[in-house]
Amino acid sequence: MTKIPFFDLHRQFEALRTEILDDLAQVCESQAFILGPKVAELEERIAAFSGAKFGIGTSSGTDAQLLILMALGIGPGDAVITTPFTFFATASAVVRVGAKPLFIDIDPVTLNFSVAKLEEFLKTECVAAESGVRTRDGLNVRAVIPVHLFGLCSDLAGLRRLCDQWKLTLIEDAAQALGALFPDGDRQAKAGSVGAAGFFSFYPTKNLGAFGDAGLVITSDPDLAKKLQIMRNHGMEPKYHHEVVGGNFRMDALQAAVLLRKLGYLESWSKRRWSIAQRYQSGLKGLGIGLPVEPYHEACGWRGHIYHQFVIRTSRRDQLRTALDEQGIGTEIYYPLPLHEQRCFQNLGYRTGDFPVAEQTAKECLALPIFPELTDDEQALVILRIQEFFAR
Repeated sequence: MTKIPFFDLHRQFEALRTEILDDLAQVCESQAFILGPKVAELEERIAAFSGAKFGIGTSSGTDAQLLILMALGIGPGDAVITTPFTFFATASAVVRVGAKPLFIDIDPVTLNFSVAKLEEFLKTECVAAESGVRTRDGLNVRAVIPVHLFGLCSDLAGLRRLCDQWKLTLIEDAAQALGALFPDGDRQAKAGSVGAAGFFSFYPTKNLGAFGDAGLVITSDPDLAKKLQIMRNHGMEPKYHHEVVGGNFRMDALQAAVLLRKLGYLESWSKRRWSIAQRYQSGLKGLGIGLPVEPYHEACGWRGHIYHQFVIRTSRRDQLRTALDEQGIGTEIYYPLPLHEQRCFQNLGYRTGDFPVAEQTAKECLALPIFPELTDDEQALVILRIQEFFAR
């Protein structure tokens, strides 16, 4: 039986083995492992690639978000609005600084943060005052964190309008969307560059993946950039002098070397992901399942969705996954339980039924294999097995 993995890092490494090992050897020869010129080069190139002025390399995507929240002074008595349908870290970073995550249901078509639901929440549950926005129970609402889920940007125009109107800070969780575009008036904006700050993850399975954990913040605010740079290194400036308490959120040079080498291939890999996605769209059409939407394709082309994941929706999700597993085809569920239903967040006061779209999506979503090295024959077999399942 042919086995088709959900994701295969070995194939990518084998193609780049010599180049990457040479790059790592250079870092080892230098013995400069923390920050340094490799990290600085990566920061500059990712910022330019993403349409921002400054990049700040970090130890992970999670730490990148945590660093932003700390630099903005968000903490006890504050609240941050985000989505319940995302990876755990989006909300856990808010809790770790002592603030409270407030959830808004997702859009049933894009699965991203619902601008309409956000506007409704602000109008019905919040009060604008001279000191800022407050919830009816007295929390200071400081920021909004949309997640550009699976490689598709949230409605940044609508989110920016509301954030400007209510004087809220927009922070983009672009961990899954490096290089994705959004139509912004007569221009195209890149994921992470629209808000006060955006952040990326370079977890190994991301479109641009390191050899371990790594992340990066982008911003065009020079004052915020300087503060982020200081706070990622224990708040130290100059050496052994600390005016603020930061953290150990530094990127190491080995990860930067790997990412710099892979960055040159990112565009071709993203195009390949798009091609795979289009074959899925064509081959799975008409089966009565939910397929990813591409609302920005006309304005942004293939960069309008960079397909970190290709996620379908079906009420027969569990049966389909079992059938594919029996055929040796790997799949994954993103995400099986919305954040408001996680046990560790029970103290937030939410209950099942509060966010019906997110809850229903969690029961129906299934991610199919999509990585640049997936062969056409392998994908054809995945499509065939899904067609056979729904024909039964």
